[in-house]
Amino acid sequence: MRLVKLTAVFLLLTSIAYTQNNNSKTILEVDGVCGMCKKRIEKASLKTKGVKSAVWNLETHQLQLIYNARKVDIETIKSNITAVGHDTKTLKASVEAYEKLDNCCRYRDLKVVKDHKL
Repeated sequence: MRLVKLTAVFLLLTSIAYTQNNNSKTILEVDGVCGMCKKRIEKASLKTKGVKSAVWNLETHQLQLIYNARKVDIETIKSNITAVGHDTKTLKASVEAYEKLDNCCRYRDLKVVKDHKL
């Protein structure tokens, strides 16, 4: 009985350590101008299978990610972000995706950026 309990504890600790080792962290630069952009960027990231955490900072435009590198790669995450209309440093959203953004979210428009005081 004691051996079974020790084995169960060992397997649990091993699986926790294994899961934690698969997590990778990275920071991506993503364009946006407001809280609606933040919500959209984070949602697109989190809907990507393997992404565990996504927090975008409006002031720095940095998206901090925690993801399972065995389930997803950075390019897939970037593709999902650009699909909802937001550019990354290395991958740009299509014109069609960008034009679906609300007018207040049009970060390529200098007037919009100025109106948001960025």
